[in-house]
Amino acid sequence: MTPPAPKLPVSLVTSPRLSSWVRFTGDGRVAISPGKVEIGQGIVTALAQIAADELDVDIGRIEMIRASTATSPNEGVTSGSLSIQQSGRALRHVCAEVRQIFLAAASERLGVDASRLDVDDGTISGPGNVRTSYWELAGDVSLDQDATAGATAKAAATRAVAGHSIQRVDIPDKVFARPRFIHDHALPELLHGRVLRPDISGAKLTALDETAVRTVPGLVAIARDGSFAGVVADSEVAAESALNALRKGATWSAGEPLPDENDLAGFLKSQPVETTTIDTRSAASPQKAARTLRRQYTRPYIAHASIAPSCAMARWEGDRVHVWTHSQGVYLLRADLAIVLRLPAENIVVEHMEGAGCYGHNAADDVALDAVLLAKAVDGRPVRVQWSRHDEMSHAPFGAAMAIEIEADLDADNEIVGWRHAIWSNGHAARPGRAAQPALLAATEIANPYPRMISTNPPAANGGGGDRNSVPLYDLPAWTITSHRLLTMPVRTSALRTLGGQGNVFAIESLLDEIAALRGEDPVAFRLRHLRDERAKDVIRAAARRAQWKPQKRTGIGHGVGFARYKNTGAYCAAIAEIEGTDDIRVRRLTLAVDVGEAINPDGVINQIEGGAIQATSWVLKERVRFDRIRITSTSWTDYPILTSSEAPAVDVEIIQRPEIEPVGAGEAAHGPVTAAIANAVHDCLGVRVRDLPITRDKIIAAMELAS
Repeated sequence: MTPPAPKLPVSLVTSPRLSSWVRFTGDGRVAISPGKVEIGQGIVTALAQIAADELDVDIGRIEMIRASTATSPNEGVTSGSLSIQQSGRALRHVCAEVRQIFLAAASERLGVDASRLDVDDGTISGPGNVRTSYWELAGDVSLDQDATAGATAKAAATRAVAGHSIQRVDIPDKVFARPRFIHDHALPELLHGRVLRPDISGAKLTALDETAVRTVPGLVAIARDGSFAGVVADSEVAAESALNALRKGATWSAGEPLPDENDLAGFLKSQPVETTTIDTRSAASPQKAARTLRRQYTRPYIAHASIAPSCAMARWEGDRVHVWTHSQGVYLLRADLAIVLRLPAENIVVEHMEGAGCYGHNAADDVALDAVLLAKAVDGRPVRVQWSRHDEMSHAPFGAAMAIEIEADLDADNEIVGWRHAIWSNGHAARPGRAAQPALLAATEIANPYPRMISTNPPAANGGGGDRNSVPLYDLPAWTITSHRLLTMPVRTSALRTLGGQGNVFAIESLLDEIAALRGEDPVAFRLRHLRDERAKDVIRAAARRAQWKPQKRTGIGHGVGFARYKNTGAYCAAIAEIEGTDDIRVRRLTLAVDVGEAINPDGVINQIEGGAIQATSWVLKERVRFDRIRITSTSWTDYPILTSSEAPAVDVEIIQRPEIEPVGAGEAAHGPVTAAIANAVHDCLGVRVRDLPITRDKIIAAMELAS
């Protein structure tokens, strides 16, 4: 049988030009320019390791270039734990091909067969001490050619850098307070802008008295376009003063009603929906159910709650505009800006700078359009716009609330014979650049507004949205998985870390624990018995062994387990939670095992799993967007508490290293398993099962009353 023809990695299909990825500069350095961006996940370090390995250069020579639509390959958006999987594979392929091209050039120059040449820190040498280097050859070798499918990367065993923990390249600037974040960057002649927005959801600006604001010292310009209004000033203090004066002169229309925050499941199930059957499986020998367990699980709307609010800068030069942003997708943002501004995309340069915290589609893209619209009022000078905490917690997209119903048919021995899983949720994606209409907030406010984009779900082939991780990885005899996506969206939603994965894993793993308890079977053994995938079994066994599962029962202490393979195609992760249930639930320790295939930077993988585990703990115990029927009310850290450092659990992570298997991302692998492990540990501790997140004192009391 003829083997299939080799294929280019997905990122090289759309951006195959080698010179857009790699350049050898005159100072003996290598410029690496990926299209994925650093959002705190350590991706620039892992990509530098891959490039250093394939090119055989010291990693200290690698200079990682920030993504820009002017020069970088278009890798879409940095999301979905796909950076290593997509950018890493592409860069490994590119660097392997570049190395071969230079070896061929060195062979011709030195008169030595390429197979007899070696590369050491960029120096190419052969028999008789003949030598040259990438930099000596760079003037004669053109990389303005497309990647070919035949390039062969090094075998895993020969890689010297990948697979080892090295210091992250972005950390020194952050530790020593050098201006790496966009919030700290100041362009020459920089002005400061602020945008006026209503507290009432969906309200329109009907009148604006500008008299008072025009007397504010330092005011440079007032911008208004329909319901979009803002100010530009020569300092942040002046901009805030001008915004306060502008707010006093604003008159707003009535808004749109918000749901009842205390009956989200009722709201979600009452709305018009688009229903999709995600997956079905029929039993080879159907068995009659002796009983059916019906359970409902919910999660609330969740805020990104980035430590620093969103920020952007923009500068116009005639009919061209340059934007600096911490957007996760510079090309996608450019596409939406082109629609709103009615400009050719080539007239817009969008350049990435790091932001202080990003967990999905937050307000980074929205504030970029704000900056662009305000900068138009002061042609030629750059304008910096930074949202307030109130803005961020009121107007940025949220992670969608979810209601999940599972019915499990059990036989007389409480073995599972049928499974039905139904999800009600808004869509989990309304990112820019993916539709004929823009997804940016200000685009809905201008005089000729675009409608607010109703969030959709990515296709199942890309991991899905509300349905993510809803198909069990367990070997159950029959199932039907159904997703109901809402066609209304009174609360703005879009991508938040894991999309629907956290909610679905929480539901599946909670019900599995309940069924194991009915059988009197250890929950770890129950899971292992229902899994065929050996990698899945290995992470569960590793986490259980590391946590010494299951310790002797102690009053006030509970233990729980959770497992998932992210998107059912990505990283495997198992978690064991140890919780203390006294006055409040406190997570004392989380023990996790993870399999990402080849771990390029093991310390980076551990960092991602630790961060995800702690964020999931915060989601489970505290986080919930609050609102009344007309406005978002959780607009400060007081109203939207997150886990504090003193409340963070100890986190212990074991990596199952598989260098022979292509790497996948780790950023979102821990959230679902940790959520489920904590919920199962609460039941182990208190004997009650809380199915509505977050697990607060009130929810526990309600569950106790329901059980009594």
